[in-house]
Amino acid sequence: METELLLALAAFAFVASITPGPNNIMLMASGTNFGFRRTIPHMLGVVLGMAMLLSVMGAGLYQLFDRIPLAYTALKWISVAYLLFLAWKIATAASPIRGDDLQAEGPRPFSFFQAALFQWVNPKAWTMGLAAIATYTSKNAPFASLAVLVAVFAIINVPSVSVWTLMGVQVRRVLSRPNWLRAFNITAALLLLASLYPVIFGAGIG
Repeated sequence: METELLLALAAFAFVASITPGPNNIMLMASGTNFGFRRTIPHMLGVVLGMAMLLSVMGAGLYQLFDRIPLAYTALKWISVAYLLFLAWKIATAASPIRGDDLQAEGPRPFSFFQAALFQWVNPKAWTMGLAAIATYTSKNAPFASLAVLVAVFAIINVPSVSVWTLMGVQVRRVLSRPNWLRAFNITAALLLLASLYPVIFGAGIG
């Protein structure tokens, strides 16, 4: 891949990874409620799950959506429904026990596998992935260019998810009262709902 194209891809991946979206809002909420260390599996799941999604899409899955648009529409509706459920879970979450040790029956952060699987119903991940593959992979060297794309996204995703989790940790230090934490969780849920606006009204569903 040429240097100019690689730099353009890196810039695209940075904007796609650092801007607010379902992943980043949920990571910030997890950092606030559970701390940085307990959110690490969630962070790794986002990075590697996105890499896997890009790999599968680049291998030809996105061509299925070109041939069968209804399949993409169905995926969007499923994604929206699941994100609505997650927003409700965040908004109604009970305050976790302070510190890193939580009781077995207490709230838990996303596991690695939950975060990785979430990428498959993350509208932003699909939209950014489709755009990146269509723009930055080469028909002359499809597998090589796809490998570079996946690597660039994975490398840039690491500091991006870390920043949002650390933002949540900083917020956690301020929200010492349960009522304040509850207000933050409701705000995070509303932001998660707001991230669906481009999916429903911008890109369109249907």
